[in-house]
Amino acid sequence: MSQARILVVDDEPQIRRVLRAALTGQGYAVEEARTGEEALEQIRDQRFDLVLLDMNLPGLGGLETCRALRATFQAPIIMLTVRDAEKDKVDALDAGADDYVTKPFGTPELLARLRAALRRSAAAADAAPEVVRLGDTEINLATRRVVTHGREFRLTPTEFELLQYLLAHPNVTIPHGRLLGAVWGPEYIGQVEYLRVFVNQLRKKIEPDPANPRYLVTEPWVGYRLVTE
Repeated sequence: MSQARILVVDDEPQIRRVLRAALTGQGYAVEEARTGEEALEQIRDQRFDLVLLDMNLPGLGGLETCRALRATFQAPIIMLTVRDAEKDKVDALDAGADDYVTKPFGTPELLARLRAALRRSAAAADAAPEVVRLGDTEINLATRRVVTHGREFRLTPTEFELLQYLLAHPNVTIPHGRLLGAVWGPEYIGQVEYLRVFVNQLRKKIEPDPANPRYLVTEPWVGYRLVTE
């Protein structure tokens, strides 16, 4: 993972310098972009393993950039934000980010989040070829693609790992904390908003009617269960 290529997208030169120093010190290859438009251009021309993306960008904002990246970019995106409100965090995750870090942040925390995101991405890439069917929904674990009623969706690394974990424990209610610890890590056990966002995203991709889930069901106040029978 130390050879991973990271794109840092931030309009503040000082933040870019700090991030470059921290990341290159850990052996990562770093490129920079000052705007969302520059980021999209670089993603088209180069390969990156992860994007660090500031939420408050001039021009094309961070959330809009994240959504645009997700149209073609399947590797992890970590959003950097100065806002700590739950709505802003949910907005970042809902736009396609895999994680977020609130400014000002400590370098050890950022590096830990980055390593965790890269581990999830590597686990998704190393998945054994397998096709799972839930009714009319076909899930290809090798290509990370889902086909539901003729519509094809791609899974992000975090969506994939969450779905893979649920598939490994079919028809069993898995508590929130256990899911968060297994997919994101023990430091995320209390971050239930992560689950709400990613479960909703998965439902849009695997459920014929996401508003009335048939396969990925909620057990109120407890957790989630993937129904395969």
